[in-house]
Amino acid sequence: MREAWIIDACRTPRGAGKAEKGALSAIHPQQLGAAVLKALAERNDLNTADVGDVIWGTSAQVAAQSGDIGRMSALDAGYDIRSSGITVDRFCGAGLSAVALASASVLSGMEDLVVAGGTEMMSMPGRRGSGPMLMDFGNLRLRASHPQSNQGVCADAIATLEGISRQDIDSFALESQRRAANAIQNGYFDKSLVPVYHENGDLALDRDELPRPSTTAETLAGLKPSFAELAELSVNDEGLTYGALIRQVYPGLDIDFVHHAGNSSGVADGSAAVLLASPDYARRHGLKPRARVLAYANMGDCPTLMLNAPVPATRKVLHKAELSVDDIDLFEINEAFGVVAEKFIRELKLDRDKVNVNGGAIALGHPIGATGAMLVGTVLDELERRDLQRGLVTMCTGGGMAPAVIIERI
Repeated sequence: MREAWIIDACRTPRGAGKAEKGALSAIHPQQLGAAVLKALAERNDLNTADVGDVIWGTSAQVAAQSGDIGRMSALDAGYDIRSSGITVDRFCGAGLSAVALASASVLSGMEDLVVAGGTEMMSMPGRRGSGPMLMDFGNLRLRASHPQSNQGVCADAIATLEGISRQDIDSFALESQRRAANAIQNGYFDKSLVPVYHENGDLALDRDELPRPSTTAETLAGLKPSFAELAELSVNDEGLTYGALIRQVYPGLDIDFVHHAGNSSGVADGSAAVLLASPDYARRHGLKPRARVLAYANMGDCPTLMLNAPVPATRKVLHKAELSVDDIDLFEINEAFGVVAEKFIRELKLDRDKVNVNGGAIALGHPIGATGAMLVGTVLDELERRDLQRGLVTMCTGGGMAPAVIIERI
């Protein structure tokens, strides 16, 4: 039976996604991608001419992130020109989908060595206006059949519908900060972390820039909800608002605004890469496998609420792998908003001590197209540290979708 082996994974630190303020904001996106691609090649003594494809996730393929950043990053990293590259977009799930597509290339026997990953520079000028809430770009027919709102307003709508309170979400956020601080203090991320340098050789960043370990319940309680005003913002000349888009499908919904900057994912810059190989290639070239991809799945759900697909995607990928939630040792559910992870835990009746054990995007940040690949490396490192077997990674995406991947240590 064919297998797709994970040989290695690495990521940059997450930088604050603020133009001229974040430590990575002056780095070109292609150079940020090159940092992890170069690290993978050096750490594993790769003959990059053998890399059949570089499959790269990037959500906002505009400005400096346009023009097939996967290929350009590989060239910038010094990869052999015979190593091709492609860039894919599944909004927030792009990096995780890149890993799934890479594993499919290997499992099919069409490729023997593939690199998957992603890059997102949320600090990049010109990136605004590319978000999923604007994905119809004037397609009134699509807007009429599938109204799609702002993701933050969607998160608050889900919390309202599910009866999940601000206190519940703040408690989750506080624990994310605590777990991330513990992981950083104890070096749990060090194995995968790749420092980023400026072109002149000066260090740009060697640590995650966003965590706030001093966060308290009191500071979270004092933050103003972020999306109440946005819900009343008009999206067209007739005064249609983001809130009204949701009420077209959920009439009369009185949204309780519970999300704010402290219980939503941090805006971040970053890049990550995962090296996958066939068993035959790995054996011939002395590459030691760390894990195998057991299964992957994709699932669509309500595009109006947008963020609810991780649960059905998880059920689908578990069915494909012939496993139950009890067979998974660690879960990584991207903390795009606190309600996404909280609902995921509740609906699947998960042990909280198995979910996002080193914190998540609320504390660490969410560089959209890179996060999924980052989470694969995070769960792999932690499976090894704890001597556990299986991990599951999933995340919500724009358009009401979720990819999910299960890996198993070798």
